[in-house]
Amino acid sequence: MSAAAVPDAGSVVARDVLLARAYLSRVAEPPAPALAALVAEIGPVAAACRVREGALHGPGAIPPAVAAETAARRATDRAEADLALLTARGGRLVVPEDPEWPALALAGLGIAAGVDGAPGLEGASARDGLAEPLALWARGPLRLTGAPVDWVGMVGARAASEYGLWVARDWGADLADRGKTVVSGAALGVDGAAHRGALAVEGRTVAVLACGIDRAYPPSHATLLDHLARRGLVVTEYPPGTTPARHRFLVRNRLVAALTAGTLVVEAAARSGAMRTALVAEALGRSVMVVPGPVTSALSVGCHELAQRPEVSVVGRPAHVAERVSRVGDGLATPPGTPTRPTDGLDPAALRVHEALPLHAARTAVRLAHDSGVDPAHIATHLSDLQACGLVDREGDRWRRRPE
Repeated sequence: MSAAAVPDAGSVVARDVLLARAYLSRVAEPPAPALAALVAEIGPVAAACRVREGALHGPGAIPPAVAAETAARRATDRAEADLALLTARGGRLVVPEDPEWPALALAGLGIAAGVDGAPGLEGASARDGLAEPLALWARGPLRLTGAPVDWVGMVGARAASEYGLWVARDWGADLADRGKTVVSGAALGVDGAAHRGALAVEGRTVAVLACGIDRAYPPSHATLLDHLARRGLVVTEYPPGTTPARHRFLVRNRLVAALTAGTLVVEAAARSGAMRTALVAEALGRSVMVVPGPVTSALSVGCHELAQRPEVSVVGRPAHVAERVSRVGDGLATPPGTPTRPTDGLDPAALRVHEALPLHAARTAVRLAHDSGVDPAHIATHLSDLQACGLVDREGDRWRRRPE
């Protein structure tokens, strides 16, 4: 297929740019900070030409760091076939030259610092680990332009407890019903439950994959991913055919953090991908929230450790989450309703008289004055007030508490 014949899925971006970005997306394993820097300096088309040539000396030479990132795959050019496959599946390649590119959301990647050595980020570099993606392969009607405002990441354990699954599913539905976009990784456990909760109320939800757009992983989520592609969005920085791998899940997590205004950790072990996502979100200056759990559960250790960090919030209901990912002044959580009692609003002395009445015995006014410590001269007034409120009944010279 010639370059001119490659479908562009309706993109407003020049086809040579799409082809260059598709090629560069495959030749370097994300994140590729050196290649990203070269593309930013000379543009994707020129960068793709230089990488193909692979010259290490002369005017068209590529920097040694770029050569290292692309040496293993620079001869693999499947851009035309990749874009054709993407179009056949109803997808699109979203690139920085496209108005859909979530520039605001991704702006912090590559410049965030302070995550080296943090728990769960061992071996990660703030410079390398947070590099901006070269392109995003996407399927679904939802657009990336809305990120990160009103987008919330929900992450947690794959082997989630029933408690964690309930929170993810129920809160995912509640947040989606409030107009928030629920973002997760389509993994087993918390991720899948969060997506299903949002889909159940026909809300917006986004799955960020650690494999190619044409892969269903985990296989048991093939139907879920199909629903997401038809009603929400499935997105990845990995080209078609890329298989999932542990390091790709860790790299993927930075996009969940970057595309959202805040990350909610539902359940997490002491060292986990969910912890890493939360720490990246913190490094990017986004809200980090945790759901408390039983202190006896290993799946709550990560949440409770995160809660010790000064910038992390412990949340107890979806309204708290919505408040933290909304625009300033919007989505403010109202205090929960408190139950009322028939004795609310009573004068303190009248309340003491009422409390002095046993549940199943009558008392004289003299006895009540003694037991409550209320001035006997005012006991009759207090008993009349209690009777008017329907709280006591008179039986001759005795008074009895009315059942509540």
